[in-house]
Amino acid sequence: MLVMQRSVLIIEDDAAIRRGVVDALKFEGFHTFEAADGEAGLKSALQVECDIVLLDLALPKMHGLDILKEVRRVRPTLPVIVLTAMGDEKDRVAGLKLGADDYVVKPFSIAELVARVEAVIRRSPERPQDVTEYKFPAGVADLARCEIRYSDGTRADLSERERELLRYFVVNPGRAISRDEILSRVWRIDPKGISTRTIDMHVARLREKLRDSGDNPKIVLTVRGKGYMLAGE
Repeated sequence: MLVMQRSVLIIEDDAAIRRGVVDALKFEGFHTFEAADGEAGLKSALQVECDIVLLDLALPKMHGLDILKEVRRVRPTLPVIVLTAMGDEKDRVAGLKLGADDYVVKPFSIAELVARVEAVIRRSPERPQDVTEYKFPAGVADLARCEIRYSDGTRADLSERERELLRYFVVNPGRAISRDEILSRVWRIDPKGISTRTIDMHVARLREKLRDSGDNPKIVLTVRGKGYMLAGE
């Protein structure tokens, strides 16, 4: 398993606060992205590959709660920590109700902020861990080489999309994953108005290559009304 650098998107209009947070996170080994207003922040939150978002609520051009609402629709498992002023209890409550994972009240200590960031990332299903292989009853899927080696000595190629789909299942075992989540996290597109039939077709092909096809698959399970799930160990 490879170690990947953690990354944080900071959406904060106060330049001094933003620079202090960026410098502190870089010192702790994080890669950072920045946005200074709501519109730029939403665009980045929907497009960049990051582990977590630090989201100020009082932003120019678009309020943080509106950003959070859209992020939860498109990237439902992306962790978000809300940054609020001391007296904004109403906004904090609203943020938590919209799905924020945590909040930090300004002024905050950098040590506390980093600790909260690390804690939220650890418990997040969206943490993009990398895996090099996946063992299943009929063989091994080599994700680095995009191929499957069966125990009978035969092989099969995995397409890039099949590899990324399997990888996402592998790092989220035992969790029902919706088709919309697959479109946003694996396909990297907004699922709004998009047919999810392509997801079903790719899952069917992946099952065939895992020798898991048929009426009763045992590896990639269908969760009625929700999506798909990789069977846990």
